[in-house]
Amino acid sequence: MPLRGKTALIPGASRAIGRAIARKLAERGVNLILPIFDWPDSIQEMKEEFKQSEVEILILPVDLREQQQVQEMVTTIRNHFGTLHFLVNNIERGGMPIVHGSYDLTPNHEQWDLEVNTTLKAKWLLFHHCLPLMRQSGAGAVVNISSISALMGRGGPAALLFNDAYSAANRAISSFTETWAREAAPTIRVNELMLGLIQHRHGEETKGWAIMKEEQKQQLLAHTLLQRTGTPEEVADAIFYLLAEATFLTGSIVRMDGGYFLGGDQTPDMPTGILV
Repeated sequence: MPLRGKTALIPGASRAIGRAIARKLAERGVNLILPIFDWPDSIQEMKEEFKQSEVEILILPVDLREQQQVQEMVTTIRNHFGTLHFLVNNIERGGMPIVHGSYDLTPNHEQWDLEVNTTLKAKWLLFHHCLPLMRQSGAGAVVNISSISALMGRGGPAALLFNDAYSAANRAISSFTETWAREAAPTIRVNELMLGLIQHRHGEETKGWAIMKEEQKQQLLAHTLLQRTGTPEEVADAIFYLLAEATFLTGSIVRMDGGYFLGGDQTPDMPTGILV
């Protein structure tokens, strides 16, 4: 699919994974809409990086949990670009148990709602209000970014990383993916990229990883078949494939976790058997 001149909406581009996705699409001539809300230092870095970009960048302050603000953003996109081809649903806020502790703690009284409203509600609002505009483009794609917390919950070595509400919200994303694929067909494809331990997201360069004991880190890596965490650039490559190259793929959930979900159990040598 030729990409130059198309438009993509990418929340979370002030952070590492969203930034890598935005960078990869911009390099291929895609105009970007980048909603911003918090993380002021990261936002300034993002603005500096894309200031000299050859594509058009529209940066909009939006609380993606609020329906009216999402509607106003979509109106701005329509007025500015006239259409929208790609939505990368990269919006979440997961609390790590190793960092936040119990929901019962006073600082965490709003943590449950924060995890659900960012991870689930905001994704729904974005898709629901962007779909009519995307249909006008004639063809396009949505990728929902989720987490293997949907499958693992708060169990095993990853219990340090995946909170209860965050895990439940991520499990619900797969229902969205399949429903939206039916709703958006045949012109708009909808797929899901389910991430494991990625640098800057449940891996290195996060507060949770920094305060773990070395033994805890090694347990997580030993549970991962590839024995390492992933990179934002690897995520961006997968997103690019789902947006631009996987043209007969819709309603699919692609697990990108280095084999964490399958890890933890070894495959023994084949028994000799009793037949001769």
